[in-house]
Amino acid sequence: MTPTWMLDPDVTYLNHGSFGATPIAVLEEQNHWRLRLEENPVLFFDEEYHPALDDARTRLVDFVGGSVDTTVFVNNATSGVNAVLASLSLGPGDEIVVTNHEYNACRNAAEVAAARVGAKVLEVPIPFPPPSQSMVLERIQMAVSARTRLVLIDHVTSPTALVFPVADVVAALEPDIPVLVDGAHAPGMLDLDIGALGASFYVGNLHKWVCAPKGAGFLSVADRHAESIVPTVISHGWNMSAPDKTRIQDLFDWAGTDDPSARLSVPAAIDTMGNAHPDGWEGVRSANHTLAVEGKRIIVEALGIDPGPEEEEWLGSMAAVVIPGKPEEGQIIDELTPRLRHNHAIEVPVFSWGGRRLLRISAQRYNRLDHFRRLVDALVAEL
Repeated sequence: MTPTWMLDPDVTYLNHGSFGATPIAVLEEQNHWRLRLEENPVLFFDEEYHPALDDARTRLVDFVGGSVDTTVFVNNATSGVNAVLASLSLGPGDEIVVTNHEYNACRNAAEVAAARVGAKVLEVPIPFPPPSQSMVLERIQMAVSARTRLVLIDHVTSPTALVFPVADVVAALEPDIPVLVDGAHAPGMLDLDIGALGASFYVGNLHKWVCAPKGAGFLSVADRHAESIVPTVISHGWNMSAPDKTRIQDLFDWAGTDDPSARLSVPAAIDTMGNAHPDGWEGVRSANHTLAVEGKRIIVEALGIDPGPEEEEWLGSMAAVVIPGKPEEGQIIDELTPRLRHNHAIEVPVFSWGGRRLLRISAQRYNRLDHFRRLVDALVAEL
């Protein structure tokens, strides 16, 4: 059954990748949790919150893999990355390795963590489009050294919309060199098994392709690092232990009073989107991938531009192409983005990346091929 959404029907929404969108049924579940909390906030947090959170965590791990004992909820993937970086033992001369495709917020977090102690961030240049997935691994391997304390790599890159070969990177580096996989886009887009992947750390967002409410993300930590990771907010769990919780769960599960309804609604999001295709989540992922590939083809053929990476392994439910024009220096979002929004009611990002303009499309169950044809008409008018 196709879920219904709150999206404005007058807007062509091709930017699910930025903040996602939440089906109405999941928002209703979130409201249920909010009402339940407000009926008796003390009772809820004292007696109901932790069992409900544990149930949501179990459903999450069933979906993405990993270990229940070392998986915790965070507000978003960036929060998880910051927690790992803040817990990292860094000193002068140490290095954090990233690629030039790294998400800006997490790159900033790495820069700040390194600058505090006289370490540095080493950037590995990967061209767009890369000639092969093996190049990603080869260039990262050439960059690591005895000074490397962490490799931070996107599973699905943000502006360039590439599925990086993180399994190969992890297999080549771990356990000698810890790998932190920024999987912000991966849950719901890719078929995940975090435990089999074997990375030291994996963070993911659930408000994107799982379509949970905003404020639901997770951090999965390998057993060998579970005792060393602490949240960026220290609270009661530092010296208080809840029954049946691990140390990392004690630290992360209660970081002060907030609205927990987003993470408690994750099971409803998993179920709702899993029912959005006759073949369940496998069907959702496959249909979104096919639509993204077809949407990209429509744009490339209509504009006569370079198709970029054409191998299926590079693409999930997003695709990026280089479009004509030179971006304004010092900007992440190109000025074409608001023009498409306000002149044509099309929500799609155009990034300034590597001295070029990258248009990134997303495909979700509410999108149709006509949406990409409408985008082409708008691009012809604006370029």
